Amino acid sequence: MLLLTLLAVLLAQSLSSIIWLSQLRASQLEGLVTSARSLAHSMAASVSYFRSLPLAYRPLVLDQLRSMGGTRFFVSLNDKPLGMQVLEPTPRKSAVIEAVADVLGGQLGEQIDISVAFVSPDELRIFNSGLKLDELPRSWAHYALTLEPVNPPVLVTQIRLAPGEWLYIASLMPEPYTSLEEQGLPAQQVWFIVLTSGFLLLFIGLLVHWQSRPLKRLARAARDLSLGEVAHQPPMEGGGSEVVEVARALNAMRERISRYLTERSQLFSAISHDLRTPITRLRLRAELLEDEALQVKFNRDLDELDLLVKGALQCVKDTDIHENIERVDLNHLLDCLVEPYLAPLGNGRVTVAGSSRAPYPGKPLALRRCVGNLIDNALKYGEKAHLLIEDNAQAFVLHVDDEGPGVPEQRLEKVFEPHFRLAGQQQGYGLGLGIARNIAHSHGGEVTLRNLREGGLRVTLVLPRGQ
Repeated sequence: MLLLTLLAVLLAQSLSSIIWLSQLRASQLEGLVTSARSLAHSMAASVSYFRSLPLAYRPLVLDQLRSMGGTRFFVSLNDKPLGMQVLEPTPRKSAVIEAVADVLGGQLGEQIDISVAFVSPDELRIFNSGLKLDELPRSWAHYALTLEPVNPPVLVTQIRLAPGEWLYIASLMPEPYTSLEEQGLPAQQVWFIVLTSGFLLLFIGLLVHWQSRPLKRLARAARDLSLGEVAHQPPMEGGGSEVVEVARALNAMRERISRYLTERSQLFSAISHDLRTPITRLRLRAELLEDEALQVKFNRDLDELDLLVKGALQCVKDTDIHENIERVDLNHLLDCLVEPYLAPLGNGRVTVAGSSRAPYPGKPLALRRCVGNLIDNALKYGEKAHLLIEDNAQAFVLHVDDEGPGVPEQRLEKVFEPHFRLAGQQQGYGLGLGIARNIAHSHGGEVTLRNLREGGLRVTLVLPRGQ
């Protein structure tokens, strides 16, 4: 959310800055053209003044203007237009030249010869002899044509008054258009954008933190709920209205789940009590039967019924989530499970490679049943169990490899179903793998099966290490 907000702020500020800068440049260009027209009117007045003077008086007036100094223009009379290297045209320079030429043409007549160009101060030529600006007395032209340290371009206008007589007028553009360069964003505007964006992101960050804190509490409560921690304090209701509504729904769900678990425990306790009594009574009555064949049939049916009841009760008991979360030492848990099978007493039926790096927060008895079922299953169907432990910051992974025939590919998922067994002659309820997977799911993990290429089955238990 912060990254998207930052992107939106940058796009909005960039767009507004572009619009503002374009409007600023348009207004500056309009002011520049207006100043150029005003300057052109002054030039036209100067030209009209010199035209009105007798030929003999014109050089005297120019000498007086140079002696006085501080004039707006540098003016001279030349025999021909002076050739100078003009500056490259830009939109602003072209607009000024066009405005000056239009005004002079309108004031002095369209037939008059006019040359308007911008020249660098270093390339400026003054008289017929082509003198540079630095070669003149400072009082003559420096004050009118230089502006140190900027040295802006000089607008040079040459107007033909008569054959062999050209009026030379050089001047600078008035402030603030002296440099004629398009300016970028002012430093004040840049700082304004930076500060407003910073404050906006700060407040949005605080808002996101304020809204995400109850969401984190809800996530923690939901994770604890998936691990069976229904007896803990329900999460506080806070944040926005939507978050409050989710918290209320989660609290209601916790209460329903807690009530359901209590009722389920009571239900199966009642079933255990109610079924065992008639089964025992039926066994006693079967012993009184005189027909041995019928007695065998009765006992077989009672054994099957007793097996089903015990399997159902064991399934509920082994997947029961009424257990507190503790920090489980997985190394100690594995040592206790594999100790009876190690050499010499166990003939080395179980081998262990690797170790756990840190305790795991989980339900100790449930994890013991889960791992124990995997080891027992490997020993029952594969004779040996080879345990490989891979542990890192993301998950604890336990591989249990056996040396049995494996499982057909089409039945790798079916073996997790209750009461399903590939080997019908083996004793058991067909619940071991299903119980192990249910316990793994309650811890946010998974149990998967894979046939090894060299033979045997690999059962992998993955327990994620969450926050």
